[in-house]
Amino acid sequence: MFERFTAEARQVVVLAQEEARSLRHASIGTEHLLLALLGQDTPAAAALRRHGLTREEVAAAVQAHVGGGDLDADALRTLGIDLDAVRGAVEATFGPGALEARPAGGRRRASPSHVPFTPRAKTVLELSLREALALKHNRITDTHVLLGLLREGRGLAAQVLHERGVDVAALRRDLVAALAA
Repeated sequence: MFERFTAEARQVVVLAQEEARSLRHASIGTEHLLLALLGQDTPAAAALRRHGLTREEVAAAVQAHVGGGDLDADALRTLGIDLDAVRGAVEATFGPGALEARPAGGRRRASPSHVPFTPRAKTVLELSLREALALKHNRITDTHVLLGLLREGRGLAAQVLHERGVDVAALRRDLVAALAA
């Protein structure tokens, strides 16, 4: 399926992984795909902005729902300890991923660079293919990914869209019209 993705659609996947990592989330969810879409300068991002979304507002909403995994870092910061500096020093001494959790026996389960997709995020990517096929397109663009995100409709991204008052049906019509132009 990924061979059908345009460079922009592939970039959404890469940026979503970076979003999950930066928030210290264990997997890539629909919210990370939405943040990644907003992080580009593409027609899909422009449509989201026209419908009142900004990357900053969405990031704040995601943080409010699931946090960034750094409550401990905030607590340590009040004591004058910079957790990022500590992590950097440990990884400089013991190598990248030295702080990753290890199962019994001491071996790492997966590469620290690999962040898996949640089932809902996988569904969004599958739905992006279906959206492209329904529109008789051979390639999957970032706009198709956004259409897949809208069609999935149950993940955190959908919840954020709803909370921000986005008219999903109107956004969908705008996206389909943009693809037809």
